[in-house]
Amino acid sequence: MKLLSRFSIILIVAVMFSGVVPTKTFGEEGGVKLADDSSSAILIERDTGEILFEKNSNEQLPPASMTKIMTMLLIMESLENGKISLDEQVRTSERAASMGGSQIFLEPGEEMSVEEMLKGIAIASGNDASVAMAEHLAGSEEEFVNMMNDKAKELGLQDTNFVNSNGLPAENHYTTANDLAMMSKELLKYESITDFTSMYEDYLRADSDNKFWLVNTNKLVKFYPGVDGLKTGYTREAKYCLTATANKKDMRVIAVVMGASTPKDRNRQITEMLDYAYSQYQLHKQHDRGTVIGQVKVSKGAKNKVDAVTAENVSMLTKKGESLDELTEEINWKKDIKAPLNQGDAVGTLTVKVDQKILSEIPLVVSEDVDEASLWQLFKRTASVLVGKEAS
Repeated sequence: MKLLSRFSIILIVAVMFSGVVPTKTFGEEGGVKLADDSSSAILIERDTGEILFEKNSNEQLPPASMTKIMTMLLIMESLENGKISLDEQVRTSERAASMGGSQIFLEPGEEMSVEEMLKGIAIASGNDASVAMAEHLAGSEEEFVNMMNDKAKELGLQDTNFVNSNGLPAENHYTTANDLAMMSKELLKYESITDFTSMYEDYLRADSDNKFWLVNTNKLVKFYPGVDGLKTGYTREAKYCLTATANKKDMRVIAVVMGASTPKDRNRQITEMLDYAYSQYQLHKQHDRGTVIGQVKVSKGAKNKVDAVTAENVSMLTKKGESLDELTEEINWKKDIKAPLNQGDAVGTLTVKVDQKILSEIPLVVSEDVDEASLWQLFKRTASVLVGKEAS
Protein backbone atom coordinates (compact mmCIF):
# COMPACT_ATOMS: atom_id res chain seq x y z
CA MET A 1 0.00 0.00 0.00
CA LYS A 2 1.37 3.42 -0.99
CA LEU A 3 0.80 4.93 2.45
CA LEU A 4 2.69 2.20 4.23
CA SER A 5 5.59 2.40 1.78
CA ARG A 6 6.22 6.04 2.77
CA PHE A 7 6.54 5.58 6.48
CA SER A 8 6.76 2.93 9.12
CA ILE A 9 3.79 2.02 11.28
CA ILE A 10 4.38 0.03 14.43
CA LEU A 11 3.32 -3.58 14.45
CA ILE A 12 2.33 -4.01 18.06
CA VAL A 13 2.36 -7.57 19.29
CA ALA A 14 1.50 -6.77 22.86
CA VAL A 15 1.25 -9.59 25.34
CA MET A 16 -0.04 -8.91 28.82
CA PHE A 17 2.90 -7.69 30.93
CA SER A 18 5.44 -8.16 28.12
CA GLY A 19 7.66 -5.54 26.52
CA VAL A 20 7.40 -4.35 22.95
CA VAL A 21 10.71 -4.12 21.12
CA PRO A 22 10.13 -2.57 17.71
CA THR A 23 12.16 -3.81 14.75
CA LYS A 24 12.27 -0.52 12.88
CA THR A 25 13.66 2.84 13.90
CA PHE A 26 12.09 5.94 12.37
CA GLY A 27 15.26 7.97 12.88
CA GLU A 28 17.37 5.58 10.82
CA GLU A 29 16.02 6.88 7.53
CA GLY A 30 16.80 10.54 8.16
CA GLY A 31 20.17 9.84 9.76
CA VAL A 32 19.33 12.22 12.61
CA LYS A 33 22.26 12.92 14.95
CA LEU A 34 21.35 13.25 18.61
CA ALA A 35 22.83 12.40 22.03
CA ASP A 36 26.35 13.37 20.95
CA ASP A 37 27.75 13.33 24.50
CA SER A 38 26.45 10.00 25.75
CA SER A 39 27.47 6.36 25.89
CA SER A 40 23.99 5.22 24.99
CA ALA A 41 20.58 6.72 24.24
CA ILE A 42 17.11 5.95 22.95
CA LEU A 43 13.92 7.84 22.13
CA ILE A 44 10.56 6.05 21.86
CA GLU A 45 6.88 6.88 21.59
CA ARG A 46 5.17 5.38 24.62
CA ASP A 47 1.90 3.93 23.26
CA THR A 48 3.39 2.09 20.31
CA GLY A 49 6.91 1.53 21.62
CA GLU A 50 8.19 2.79 18.25
CA ILE A 51 11.86 3.78 18.32
CA LEU A 52 12.41 7.30 16.95
CA PHE A 53 16.15 7.38 17.62
CA GLU A 54 18.75 5.15 19.21
CA LYS A 55 22.46 5.08 19.89
CA ASN A 56 24.15 1.97 21.31
CA SER A 57 20.81 1.28 22.95
CA ASN A 58 21.58 -2.37 23.79
CA GLU A 59 24.92 -1.70 25.48
CA GLN A 60 24.95 -3.01 29.05
CA LEU A 61 25.79 -0.13 31.40
CA PRO A 62 25.35 0.76 35.09
CA PRO A 63 22.03 2.61 35.49
CA ALA A 64 22.72 4.32 38.84
CA SER A 65 19.44 5.60 40.34
CA MET A 66 17.49 4.91 37.16
CA THR A 67 17.29 1.48 38.81
CA LYS A 68 14.43 2.99 40.80
CA ILE A 69 12.22 2.90 37.67
CA MET A 70 11.85 -0.82 38.27
CA THR A 71 11.44 -0.27 42.01
CA MET A 72 8.61 2.20 41.34
CA LEU A 73 7.05 -0.18 38.82
CA LEU A 74 6.76 -2.93 41.43
CA ILE A 75 5.36 -0.46 43.95
CA MET A 76 2.73 0.75 41.48
CA GLU A 77 1.77 -2.82 40.58
CA SER A 78 1.31 -3.61 44.27
CA LEU A 79 -0.90 -0.55 44.67
CA GLU A 80 -2.92 -1.53 41.60
CA ASN A 81 -3.58 -5.08 42.80
CA GLY A 82 -4.40 -4.00 46.35
CA LYS A 83 -1.42 -5.60 48.04
CA ILE A 84 -0.58 -2.23 49.62
CA SER A 85 -2.28 1.17 49.97
CA LEU A 86 -0.93 4.71 49.84
CA ASP A 87 -1.76 5.39 53.50
CA GLU A 88 -0.19 2.15 54.73
CA GLN A 89 2.69 2.70 57.15
CA VAL A 90 6.19 1.46 56.31
CA ARG A 91 8.76 0.89 59.04
CA THR A 92 12.42 1.76 58.39
CA SER A 93 14.92 -0.96 59.27
CA GLU A 94 18.47 -0.37 60.47
CA ARG A 95 19.70 -1.51 57.07
CA ALA A 96 17.43 0.83 55.12
CA ALA A 97 18.45 3.79 57.29
CA SER A 98 22.13 3.02 56.68
CA MET A 99 21.99 3.60 52.92
CA GLY A 100 24.38 6.27 51.67
CA GLY A 101 24.14 8.53 48.64
CA SER A 102 20.92 10.42 47.97
CA GLN A 103 18.49 9.89 50.84
CA ILE A 104 15.61 11.34 52.83
CA PHE A 105 17.45 10.62 56.09
CA LEU A 106 15.14 8.01 57.54
CA GLU A 107 15.83 6.99 61.12
CA PRO A 108 15.81 3.34 62.23
CA GLY A 109 12.28 2.53 63.38
CA GLU A 110 10.78 5.62 61.71
CA GLU A 111 7.48 5.06 59.96
CA MET A 112 6.20 6.81 56.86
CA SER A 113 3.26 6.07 54.59
CA VAL A 114 3.72 4.39 51.23
CA GLU A 115 2.76 7.73 49.66
CA GLU A 116 5.54 9.55 51.53
CA MET A 117 8.08 6.84 50.70
CA LEU A 118 7.10 7.02 47.03
CA LYS A 119 7.61 10.78 47.10
CA GLY A 120 11.03 10.23 48.63
CA ILE A 121 11.95 7.84 45.82
CA ALA A 122 10.39 9.71 42.89
CA ILE A 123 11.38 13.25 43.84
CA ALA A 124 14.55 13.00 45.93
CA SER A 125 15.81 9.60 44.71
CA GLY A 126 16.04 8.35 48.29
CA ASN A 127 18.14 5.20 48.53
CA ASP A 128 16.91 4.64 52.08
CA ALA A 129 13.26 4.93 50.99
CA SER A 130 13.87 2.46 48.16
CA VAL A 131 15.26 -0.17 50.52
CA ALA A 132 12.50 0.45 53.08
CA MET A 133 9.85 -0.13 50.39
CA ALA A 134 11.70 -3.17 49.04
CA GLU A 135 11.73 -4.74 52.50
CA HIS A 136 8.08 -3.83 53.07
CA LEU A 137 6.95 -5.43 49.82
CA ALA A 138 9.11 -8.55 49.77
CA GLY A 139 10.34 -9.09 53.32
CA SER A 140 13.95 -8.40 52.37
CA GLU A 141 15.78 -6.41 49.73
CA GLU A 142 17.29 -9.64 48.38
CA GLU A 143 13.84 -11.09 47.70
CA PHE A 144 12.71 -7.78 46.19
CA VAL A 145 15.70 -7.89 43.82
CA ASN A 146 14.52 -11.34 42.74
CA MET A 147 11.14 -9.76 41.98
CA MET A 148 12.87 -7.03 39.97
CA ASN A 149 14.78 -9.56 37.88
CA ASP A 150 11.68 -11.72 37.43
CA LYS A 151 9.79 -8.68 36.18
CA ALA A 152 12.61 -7.85 33.77
CA LYS A 153 12.36 -11.37 32.33
CA GLU A 154 8.57 -11.06 32.15
CA LEU A 155 9.01 -7.89 30.09
CA GLY A 156 11.43 -9.67 27.76
CA LEU A 157 14.44 -7.61 28.86
CA GLN A 158 17.48 -9.74 28.14
CA ASP A 159 20.21 -7.22 28.96
CA THR A 160 19.24 -6.30 32.52
CA ASN A 161 20.38 -7.64 35.87
CA PHE A 162 19.69 -6.00 39.22
CA VAL A 163 21.65 -6.48 42.43
CA ASN A 164 19.92 -3.85 44.56
CA SER A 165 16.77 -1.70 44.58
CA ASN A 166 18.38 1.75 44.49
CA GLY A 167 21.26 1.72 41.97
CA LEU A 168 24.19 2.16 44.34
CA PRO A 169 27.36 0.82 42.64
CA ALA A 170 27.50 -2.98 42.65
CA GLU A 171 29.18 -5.64 40.54
CA ASN A 172 26.93 -7.24 37.90
CA HIS A 173 24.27 -4.51 38.23
CA TYR A 174 23.46 -3.34 34.71
CA THR A 175 20.81 -2.55 32.13
CA THR A 176 20.53 -0.79 28.76
CA ALA A 177 18.88 2.32 27.38
CA ASN A 178 16.45 0.12 25.48
CA ASP A 179 15.51 -1.88 28.57
CA LEU A 180 15.06 1.30 30.62
CA ALA A 181 12.70 2.63 27.96
CA MET A 182 10.67 -0.58 28.10
CA MET A 183 10.53 -0.48 31.92
CA SER A 184 9.38 3.13 31.72
CA LYS A 185 6.78 2.22 29.12
CA GLU A 186 5.36 -0.34 31.53
CA LEU A 187 5.56 1.99 34.54
CA LEU A 188 3.64 4.70 32.68
CA LYS A 189 0.67 2.37 32.33
CA TYR A 190 0.03 3.49 35.91
CA GLU A 191 -0.77 7.09 35.12
CA SER A 192 -0.78 8.20 38.75
CA ILE A 193 3.00 7.68 38.95
CA THR A 194 3.41 11.08 37.31
CA ASP A 195 1.57 12.65 40.25
CA PHE A 196 4.83 11.93 42.08
CA THR A 197 7.51 12.19 39.41
CA SER A 198 6.20 15.54 38.16
CA MET A 199 6.50 17.28 41.53
CA TYR A 200 9.35 19.77 41.57
CA GLU A 201 9.29 20.20 45.32
CA ASP A 202 7.42 19.00 48.37
CA TYR A 203 7.95 18.31 52.06
CA LEU A 204 8.19 15.25 54.27
CA ARG A 205 7.50 15.42 58.03
CA ALA A 206 5.82 18.76 57.26
CA ASP A 207 4.13 19.02 60.66
CA SER A 208 7.22 18.13 62.70
CA ASP A 209 10.41 19.79 63.87
CA ASN A 210 12.25 17.50 61.45
CA LYS A 211 10.68 18.97 58.29
CA PHE A 212 12.49 17.80 55.13
CA TRP A 213 12.41 19.67 51.83
CA LEU A 214 12.26 17.51 48.71
CA VAL A 215 13.57 18.97 45.45
CA ASN A 216 13.29 16.96 42.25
CA THR A 217 16.62 15.75 40.89
CA ASN A 218 15.05 15.99 37.40
CA LYS A 219 15.08 19.74 36.74
CA LEU A 220 13.30 19.30 33.40
CA VAL A 221 9.97 18.85 35.20
CA LYS A 222 10.19 22.58 35.91
CA PHE A 223 11.98 23.86 32.85
CA TYR A 224 10.67 21.81 29.87
CA PRO A 225 6.90 22.03 29.15
CA GLY A 226 5.27 18.62 29.24
CA VAL A 227 7.99 16.76 31.15
CA ASP A 228 6.47 14.93 34.11
CA GLY A 229 9.11 12.31 34.99
CA LEU A 230 10.88 9.98 35.31
CA LYS A 231 14.29 9.39 36.94
CA THR A 232 17.82 10.76 37.05
CA GLY A 233 20.97 8.83 37.92
CA TYR A 234 24.58 9.52 38.77
CA THR A 235 27.56 7.56 39.99
CA ARG A 236 31.21 7.97 39.09
CA GLU A 237 30.98 4.80 37.01
CA ALA A 238 27.65 5.55 35.31
CA LYS A 239 28.25 9.31 34.89
CA TYR A 240 25.14 11.48 34.40
CA CYS A 241 22.02 9.62 33.28
CA LEU A 242 18.36 10.46 32.81
CA THR A 243 15.21 8.72 31.71
CA ALA A 244 12.68 11.46 30.96
CA THR A 245 9.12 11.39 29.73
CA ALA A 246 6.97 14.16 28.31
CA ASN A 247 3.32 14.33 27.33
CA LYS A 248 2.45 16.97 24.70
CA LYS A 249 -0.03 17.13 21.86
CA ASP A 250 -1.65 13.90 23.14
CA MET A 251 1.62 12.02 22.53
CA ARG A 252 3.87 10.66 25.28
CA VAL A 253 7.53 10.03 24.53
CA ILE A 254 10.34 8.52 26.59
CA ALA A 255 13.98 9.59 26.20
CA VAL A 256 16.96 7.91 27.84
CA VAL A 257 20.54 9.17 28.04
CA MET A 258 23.32 7.21 29.75
CA GLY A 259 26.89 8.29 30.41
CA ALA A 260 26.71 12.06 29.83
CA SER A 261 29.65 14.18 30.99
CA THR A 262 27.73 16.78 33.02
CA PRO A 263 24.17 17.43 34.22
CA LYS A 264 23.94 20.27 31.69
CA ASP A 265 24.94 17.97 28.81
CA ARG A 266 22.51 15.31 30.05
CA ASN A 267 19.59 17.76 30.06
CA ARG A 268 20.56 19.33 26.74
CA GLN A 269 20.58 15.98 24.98
CA ILE A 270 17.25 14.95 26.46
CA THR A 271 15.58 18.23 25.42
CA GLU A 272 17.00 17.92 21.89
CA MET A 273 15.52 14.43 21.65
CA LEU A 274 12.14 15.63 22.91
CA ASP A 275 12.19 18.57 20.49
CA TYR A 276 12.90 16.16 17.65
CA ALA A 277 10.00 13.86 18.60
CA TYR A 278 7.42 16.61 18.83
CA SER A 279 8.54 18.44 15.70
CA GLN A 280 8.58 15.34 13.47
CA TYR A 281 5.87 12.88 14.63
CA GLN A 282 2.20 12.67 15.48
CA LEU A 283 0.08 10.06 17.22
CA HIS A 284 -3.29 8.74 16.08
CA LYS A 285 -5.09 7.37 19.14
CA GLN A 286 -7.81 4.73 18.76
CA HIS A 287 -8.56 3.70 22.36
CA ASP A 288 -7.21 4.58 25.78
CA ARG A 289 -6.04 1.85 28.11
CA GLY A 290 -9.02 0.50 30.03
CA THR A 291 -11.60 1.24 27.31
CA VAL A 292 -14.51 -1.20 27.50
CA ILE A 293 -14.64 -3.13 24.22
CA GLY A 294 -17.31 -5.68 25.13
CA GLN A 295 -18.49 -8.21 27.64
CA VAL A 296 -17.59 -11.88 28.00
CA LYS A 297 -19.61 -14.69 29.54
CA VAL A 298 -17.93 -16.37 32.50
CA SER A 299 -18.63 -20.02 33.10
CA LYS A 300 -19.44 -20.86 36.74
CA GLY A 301 -18.62 -17.34 37.88
CA ALA A 302 -20.21 -15.33 40.67
CA LYS A 303 -21.05 -12.97 37.79
CA ASN A 304 -22.35 -14.27 34.48
CA LYS A 305 -20.64 -11.51 32.50
CA VAL A 306 -17.72 -9.11 32.95
CA ASP A 307 -16.43 -6.14 30.99
CA ALA A 308 -13.38 -6.70 28.78
CA VAL A 309 -11.09 -3.68 28.41
CA THR A 310 -7.97 -2.79 26.47
CA ALA A 311 -4.74 -3.70 28.29
CA GLU A 312 -2.85 -0.91 26.52
CA ASN A 313 -3.52 2.32 24.69
CA VAL A 314 -4.27 1.55 21.06
CA SER A 315 -2.45 4.10 18.89
CA MET A 316 -0.66 4.51 15.56
CA LEU A 317 2.38 6.70 14.92
CA THR A 318 3.19 8.55 11.70
CA LYS A 319 5.44 11.28 10.44
CA LYS A 320 3.80 14.68 10.76
CA GLY A 321 1.45 15.46 7.90
CA GLU A 322 0.84 11.82 7.03
CA SER A 323 -2.60 10.31 7.59
CA LEU A 324 -3.89 6.80 8.04
CA ASP A 325 -6.28 5.03 5.70
CA GLU A 326 -9.50 3.75 7.22
CA LEU A 327 -8.83 1.21 9.98
CA THR A 328 -10.89 -1.85 10.79
CA GLU A 329 -11.08 -3.69 14.10
CA GLU A 330 -11.67 -7.37 14.81
CA ILE A 331 -12.32 -8.97 18.20
CA ASN A 332 -11.45 -12.57 18.99
CA TRP A 333 -12.62 -13.96 22.32
CA LYS A 334 -11.13 -16.93 24.11
CA LYS A 335 -13.39 -19.95 24.30
CA ASP A 336 -14.86 -21.35 27.52
CA ILE A 337 -13.82 -18.57 29.92
CA LYS A 338 -14.13 -19.95 33.46
CA ALA A 339 -14.05 -18.46 36.93
CA PRO A 340 -12.11 -17.62 38.96
CA LEU A 341 -10.67 -14.64 37.06
CA ASN A 342 -8.34 -11.94 38.33
CA GLN A 343 -8.49 -8.34 37.15
CA GLY A 344 -6.15 -8.11 34.15
CA ASP A 345 -6.55 -11.72 32.98
CA ALA A 346 -6.57 -11.88 29.18
CA VAL A 347 -9.85 -13.01 27.62
CA GLY A 348 -9.44 -11.91 24.01
CA THR A 349 -7.59 -9.84 21.43
CA LEU A 350 -8.39 -6.61 19.59
CA THR A 351 -6.81 -6.62 16.13
CA VAL A 352 -6.47 -3.38 14.13
CA LYS A 353 -6.03 -3.69 10.36
CA VAL A 354 -5.64 -1.63 7.20
CA ASP A 355 -6.64 -3.51 4.02
CA GLN A 356 -6.34 -6.82 5.91
CA LYS A 357 -2.78 -5.96 7.02
CA ILE A 358 -2.44 -6.25 10.80
CA LEU A 359 -1.18 -3.06 12.41
CA SER A 360 -1.65 -4.01 16.05
CA GLU A 361 -2.88 -6.74 18.33
CA ILE A 362 -3.85 -5.65 21.84
CA PRO A 363 -4.92 -7.99 24.67
CA LEU A 364 -8.43 -7.56 26.05
CA VAL A 365 -8.50 -8.19 29.79
CA VAL A 366 -11.18 -8.43 32.48
CA SER A 367 -11.88 -5.21 34.34
CA GLU A 368 -12.44 -6.84 37.74
CA ASP A 369 -12.06 -10.05 39.70
CA VAL A 370 -14.71 -12.74 39.18
CA ASP A 371 -14.98 -15.37 41.91
CA GLU A 372 -16.38 -18.84 41.43
CA ALA A 373 -20.12 -19.07 41.89
CA SER A 374 -21.42 -20.64 45.08
CA LEU A 375 -23.51 -23.81 44.96
CA TRP A 376 -26.55 -21.69 45.78
CA GLN A 377 -25.88 -19.34 42.85
CA LEU A 378 -25.45 -22.28 40.50
CA PHE A 379 -28.68 -23.81 41.79
CA LYS A 380 -30.61 -20.57 41.23
CA ARG A 381 -29.26 -20.29 37.68
CA THR A 382 -30.25 -23.84 36.86
CA ALA A 383 -33.71 -23.23 38.27
CA SER A 384 -34.04 -19.99 36.30
CA VAL A 385 -33.11 -21.74 33.07
CA LEU A 386 -35.78 -24.36 33.76
CA VAL A 387 -38.44 -21.66 34.09
CA GLY A 388 -37.08 -19.63 31.17
CA LYS A 389 -35.48 -16.75 33.09
CA GLU A 390 -31.92 -15.54 33.17
CA ALA A 391 -30.36 -15.38 36.63
CA SER A 392 -27.83 -12.86 37.79
